[in-house]
Amino acid sequence: MIAGLLTALYLFSASGKLFLHPEQMEQMKLGDWRVIIALGEITSALLFLFPRTNKYGTLLLSSYMGGAIILHMTGGMSIAMPSVVLILIWVVAYLRNPELFKIS
Repeated sequence: MIAGLLTALYLFSASGKLFLHPEQMEQMKLGDWRVIIALGEITSALLFLFPRTNKYGTLLLSSYMGGAIILHMTGGMSIAMPSVVLILIWVVAYLRNPELFKIS
């Protein structure tokens, strides 16, 4: 359930980068990268959604959100939203694959 909502959030975000609000990427000096970022976001979200590949999606979305947090920090924006989304990704990953967090 939460995995589906997170996937929908990322798909909506990627569609915004591609079609709805590309000027936001220009403001962050990422306009040249918006298509690549959006495609990476879509791929990562879909990998996260499906049980067989959700470990890879978790890793990719965690990296993506880490980058978003850094971008927000350097741009003087609040890191609350990307941090909450990152925590939700980890919670869902733990609920789906508790062995992912075990230290061997």
